[in-house]
Parts: sequence; structure tokens; C-alpha cells
Amino acid sequence: MSAIGRSLKRLEDRPLLTGAGRFAADNRADGQIHMRVVRSPIAFGRIVGIETEDAAALAGVVAVWTAADIADLPPIDFRMTRIAGLEPYRQHVLARDYVRYVGDPVAVVFAEDPYTAEDAAELVFCDIEEEEPCLDATAEPVPFMPERHPGLLSEPATIVKSYGDIDAAFAGAAHVLELELKVGRHTGVPLEARGALAVHDRETGMLTMYGAAKVPHYNRDSIARMLGLPQDKVRLSEGHVGGGFGIRGELYPEDVLVCAAAYRLGVPVKWVEDRREHLMAANHSRDQVHRLRAAVDPNGFVRGLTDTFFTDQGGYVRTHGGTVSDLAAALLPGPYLIPAYRVEGHIRLTNKTPSGTYRAPGRYETTFVRERLMDAVAARLGLDAVEVRRVNLIPEDRMPFDRGIEALGTHVLYDSGKYHDLLERTLKHLDYAALRSELENRRAAGEAVGLGLAFFVEKSGLGPHDLVRMAVLPDDTIEIVTGAASVGQGVETVMAQVCSDVIGMPIERIRVVHGQTDRIPIGFGAFASRVTVMTGSAVKIASEALRDKACALAAPLLQADIDDLVLEAGRVVSRSSGAGIGLAEIASQSAEALDAEGLFRADHMNYPYGIHVAQVRVDTELCGVKVERYLVAYDIGRMINPMLVEGQIVGAAAQGIGGALLEEFVYDEAGQPLATSFADYLMPTAHEMPPVEVLVREDAPSPQNPLGVKGAGEGGITAAGAAIAAAVDDALGRPGLVTRLPIVPTRLHASLYPR
Repeated sequence: MSAIGRSLKRLEDRPLLTGAGRFAADNRADGQIHMRVVRSPIAFGRIVGIETEDAAALAGVVAVWTAADIADLPPIDFRMTRIAGLEPYRQHVLARDYVRYVGDPVAVVFAEDPYTAEDAAELVFCDIEEEEPCLDATAEPVPFMPERHPGLLSEPATIVKSYGDIDAAFAGAAHVLELELKVGRHTGVPLEARGALAVHDRETGMLTMYGAAKVPHYNRDSIARMLGLPQDKVRLSEGHVGGGFGIRGELYPEDVLVCAAAYRLGVPVKWVEDRREHLMAANHSRDQVHRLRAAVDPNGFVRGLTDTFFTDQGGYVRTHGGTVSDLAAALLPGPYLIPAYRVEGHIRLTNKTPSGTYRAPGRYETTFVRERLMDAVAARLGLDAVEVRRVNLIPEDRMPFDRGIEALGTHVLYDSGKYHDLLERTLKHLDYAALRSELENRRAAGEAVGLGLAFFVEKSGLGPHDLVRMAVLPDDTIEIVTGAASVGQGVETVMAQVCSDVIGMPIERIRVVHGQTDRIPIGFGAFASRVTVMTGSAVKIASEALRDKACALAAPLLQADIDDLVLEAGRVVSRSSGAGIGLAEIASQSAEALDAEGLFRADHMNYPYGIHVAQVRVDTELCGVKVERYLVAYDIGRMINPMLVEGQIVGAAAQGIGGALLEEFVYDEAGQPLATSFADYLMPTAHEMPPVEVLVREDAPSPQNPLGVKGAGEGGITAAGAAIAAAVDDALGRPGLVTRLPIVPTRLHASLYPR
């Protein structure tokens, strides 16, 4: 029986369920000291001085650093951007000359225990000459750091993409629609906050950071470069990780600081942030304003679309560079033909926490924007919202569909898709006509209930390549070593299933090693829903190479012709004689190791797609929104483990609902963050979550990889804001009412009952 397509239990869960999990805060080393970060109390200002004498005099304090103590460290460089001109906007590990957001690191204290470190940090005095903060990314750009960078303004870059004849599209339009839409500032808030332990072995010269996540090889290379160390003398080691969601794919100042301190002070250094720090210092995301114009024909077909949008990048441009804005600009057209398109995306800096990627970066925002447009077209023309989507969807016979623009330097070529088919299957699953009738009856009885539907296209499988090494061990198990990382998505189980499908060995006898930079020379980690596509394909290639090598080595041992041999259940067997030999025995009797490599390259992403449907009830007095029913229909080409796919979708839907109704970072007029605890930053609980129905399809396998898979990690969140917004409009009988996320009660009340 094939191992692929089965809901096998996760290999990762035994240590987690038996208390053997090892997260960042669990790491410790003999003689370790503790680091505490001193953060700016104001949003924008010039640093006059930082007084550290009282902190340094406290018993148990080992050292106190300001920017002057590490002046040789360069700013943190970019990992994912092709946009020129961003370099002056990078963040130093400790603020120099200016602070640019509340939480900006200005000093670090090292002490013998975490309590002394925290007490000492309170004694550091920051003399900062406060200046007027910029908090509106749509306002005209302002000076970035007036004295340090004279003339440099707070707009690092503008992204422009286009295709088709936009002027002709508008010249012949029956209708022109204009919309302004906003997605508020929120982010992934993982169960585990950030933390790291750095240890420098003076005998070997090896500097090791424990607590790495998502992109260990990238961060190793950056840390080595910043500290001036050989790459092979820096090691990053991933343990268990309590959630990723994009927010961990960063190289943060604190990561560099613990490593620099361990190397320079000669003792292990540990840092673990508290939740308040996390909410004001780890990456935020979203926070975009879009201004759309659409040219529409009498049937609701969108002939042309222009968009000017503004991304609030916060205080600095961090590791991801312009990734979010670039993806937003490239993927806004989604599943629709839209023959002419022009977008201008402004990356703007404000005096807020820097922003980066968060699950479905750029797509959550633009799916909300695009699907609000489709609903607006339906309302303007008096058409059914589903019919408008039918009219605009890319037909199957146009696949593969060349969008004519690039995303992250990769040509956008939708590899496969049956968009109309998925729409019809979704409507059938819902019994759409009967459901609409039921809701109409409830509205007639006085309830404010509504239904919203939103279509999306995701992207996954970002290259350029992935390497896997595989070997048979003496205990008759297989070890797979990969540069991928785990953030809880089931990497070990899925890679073992891919290997098992070729080798025939039970997944319990397959061990997957990941996130250890000393075990494999290259690795791209876990982001952009790439692991199953890229690493899974590399595992398949390596497994097939191992199979072929096993048969070649077994042929003389079995005195058989290689063409007569097959690999079954982890044994090489002769078809003619029935004689067989196990893999470990082959390895022990052969002069060479029974191992193999798999390298998979990809120069295109692939594009899973799906539909979200939300049914909501609105309390018209208190303006609370309850999600009664939720459906995610998603075509990912091929499922390796259906249970894990469903888990990814349901978990992502919870985050999408949070961003649609609850989660938002807000600031006062001085730039002080007003959501630095869970009392103010509201997240969905089991009470707010409806049961999530999952309709996963495998109708359009990707032709771009040997498994036919597409990524499953982000589609459960992508269209949540759009679907819920449409449902709220429908419930209240007010098309176009929701123009901003999240749909918080105060904002909804103000829209319904203006003064």
C-alpha cells in the first residue's frame, strides 16, 4: 500500500506528548549568563546619551553594551529582496543616533541570572530628544533620520508592475468603480515567544546558537558574516518550535546579540523574551491601504484594474525587504482574467514596530481587496456575487496561465487549475440555493445573518533548489538529512512518507534530521509553503537513487541480474528466485556506503487555489460578529498526509478569523503601542471558532515537480478576511459596508449608527 495519501500518525508527537520536548527556553549551558534588552520608551527621537553606570555597578552584572561597544557590527542585511536602494533603511542590532519605534533596542545588559539582568536594565537611562513621529503610511514621506541621513525620506521604494493596455480597458468601460480598502496591523503570535542560547567553544572555535527556527542556514551565513567568522565556525541548531507563521523567518537583533556576546565575553549567553517584548518588538505584518479603480463591462467582467497601495513597513526595513509588497503587487489579480492591470505599491516607513511576513503575506491583504471589488461589481450591476466570479475566473483551457508579471523575481505562471470546477463543487457541498433560502427565512424572522464567499490563489514551492542526503544505518533504519526546518507542520512525517512510498520501509524506521546547519551544507528552511514541494521532491529523488543503488549492490550478493531485482518493504528481492536481502545487510556486506543524494531545482513557484465561505450572525445592537459556519475548499494537487493538510487548513483559518474580527496593533498619537498584552491584543479562542469544514481536492496536480504537490500551509488563512467581510455585508443588507479589517464592534457600530 502506498504511504502517500494516508493519514499516518505524526512521528514528531511522541517527545511532545511525553514531556521530552525541548524549546528555546529549555536550552541551558554550564556557566551561562542572561541577556536583557533595554528598549526605547519613545517612538522617534535622537539619542543624546545612554547612561549605564548604575546598571554596570549592580552586583551580578557582567557587562552592559550600547551601540558604541559593538560599533564594528554592520546592520542586518536582507535575505529576500531584489529591490535596490533599501540599504540605508536597515536596522542595526542596537540603535545608533536615532530610535525609530517603541521597543527599538538601545542597550543590552548581561548578568548572572535573569532577575538581576532585568533589574539592571531598569537602571539604564536613555536620554532621547523626542521628535514628532510619523504614524500614517499614506501621508507624504518625511525625513528618515534627519541628521544622520540628510535628505533621506521614509519611502524606501515603490514597486510598479503592469501588463495589458490599461488605457484601452478604461476607455471602453461601461462602469468604473473606485474603492479604498484597508487591512489592519496584526501578525502571527506563536505560543512560544522568541529565545536563544549561544555557546562559543574556545577549543574548536565553534559558535553555536540553539533555538534557531525556519531559516537556520540563511541566519548562520548572516551571523558569520556580521561577526567576521568563517561560515564553518558558526552553527545553528533548531529544537522544537512553538509556532512559526512567518514571524520566525527573521534575523532579529537579539539573535545577533546573543552570538556576539557569547563570542566576545567567552561564556554561554541566554535570552528569552517576555510576551510584552514579543508584541512590541517581533515583526508585525499586514497594515496596507489600497486605492482601486476597476473598468467593468455590462456583464460584470473586469476589463482593467489599477491599484495604488501603501505598506506600513514600520521603523526599518528588516530581513524580508520588500517581500510583502512585491507579493501583494504580483498576486492581486488572483484567479481572474483581468486582461489589463497596473499596480503601484509604496513601501513606507513609520515609527511603529518593523513589519515582515506573516502567513500568506501580501495575499491575505490583496485577496480581501480583490474579493471586495468583486462584491462591489455585483452590487453596482445588480448581479449575483457568485455569477460575477464565474464571469471573471480563468478557464481551465487557459492553463498554464501566464500572468505576464513577476513575483520575487519569479515569473508568475499559474501551473494548473480548475477554478470553475472547484466553484461548482463548493456550491454543491453547501447546497447553496437551499442555504441562501434558509438564511433569507432567518432574516425575515429578524436575524442579521449572511453568507460570504471569496476565491483565492496561493503560491508555494519557492526555489531555487533543495538538497537531501539519505543513508541506511546499521540498525536497519534510514536517516534523511535535510536543510528544511520544522515549525510544527509535520516535516518528519511527510518526508518519511515520501521515502516510504519508494523504499517500502515503515515510516517509524525512517529518521528525519532537519534544522542542523552542521549536517548538510545548504538549506532553505521552511517558508512560503515550500517544504513539501521542494524538500519532498528532493526526498523522492534521493529515495529513488537509494533504491537503485541498493539493487546494484545487492545483485552480486544475491547472484542475480540487476533487472531481476525489486525493492519491497525495505528488502531487495529477486523476482525469479524469491531470495532477498535487507538494506542494512547490503550496507554491511558492501564496500561502499548505502547512501544517496537528491537535489531538486525549480525556477517557478506553483499555485494552489481555493474558496472560503463564511456564514455569520451579527448582533445589531452590540455589533459583535459570530461566525456560525466556515468552509475552506482547497485544491493542492496531491496530498501526502490528509490529516496534516486538514490540520494546516483549520489552524490557518483560526488565524484568518482572528485577523478579520479581533487582532489589531494600535498606537496613540505619540506612537505608544496600545496592544502589548493579551488584554488588548485579542486572539480567537475556542469560543470564537466555528467548526471548520474542509473540502480538499486533488484535481489539478502540479506538472512542475515529481510529486504533483502544491503547498498546503497558507490557503486556510488567505481568504478569511474577504469571506467574513462579504458575510457581514450580506447579514446587514449593506453591500460595501466593510472596507477595513478587523471588523471590530466599535468600528462596525460607527458605520451602522453614524453620529
